[in-house]
Amino acid sequence: MPTAPNKKTTQRQGFKTNEFIVYPAHGVGQIMAIEEQEIAGAKLELFVINFIKDKMTLRVPTAKIVSVGMRKLAEPALVKKALETLKGRARVKRTMWSRRAQEYEAKINSGDIVAIAEVVRDLYRSDTQPEQSYSERQLYEAALDRLSREIAAVQKVTETEAVKEIEGALAKGPRRGPKPAEEAGSDDSSEEEAA
Repeated sequence: MPTAPNKKTTQRQGFKTNEFIVYPAHGVGQIMAIEEQEIAGAKLELFVINFIKDKMTLRVPTAKIVSVGMRKLAEPALVKKALETLKGRARVKRTMWSRRAQEYEAKINSGDIVAIAEVVRDLYRSDTQPEQSYSERQLYEAALDRLSREIAAVQKVTETEAVKEIEGALAKGPRRGPKPAEEAGSDDSSEEEAA
C-alpha cells in the first residue's frame, strides 16, 4: 500500500522526532518519539512529547495536533515582533481583576507568542512601581516562563539569557512611574476599542 506513508506524514503536519514544538496548554516541549498504539482495535499514531521543565510526558494522537493547536516554534521574525511588543505601552483595561486575569490566562494558553508577550508587558512592574498582587505575579511569571522558553528554543540560548533579553526589551518601554493603574490605562482605553 504505497498511499499509507503519505497519509501519516499529512497527519504529522511535518513534525519530526527531536523537534521542539509549542503546545498551547503547556508551552515548549520536545517530540521524543512517534509511537503506534492499538486502542479499541484501531491503530493510533501518537507523538510522545516531553516537557522537561514540568517533568511531564504527553502522548498526543497525531490526528489531534491541529485541534489542540500544537505548532512549530515561532519564526525569528515573530520572536522579534514579540520582543517589540514588550517595548510598547502597557494596556490595562479598567475591568475587574478577575475578568482581566481570565483574559491574561486565555492569552497565555493560546500559545500565541505575541499574545503572551502582551501579558508580560501588561503585568510587568519596574522597581519604581507598586508591588504586584500574588495572582498578578503568578500570571506574570507564567507568561514570562512561556515566552523565555520559546525564545530560548528559537535562538538556541539558555532560558536565563532569554529572560535577560525580555527584561532588556521591557526596560526600553515607556517609563510607567508609580501611577495608579487606572490612570495609566485611561488614555489607552479609546485605542483599545478601535483596535
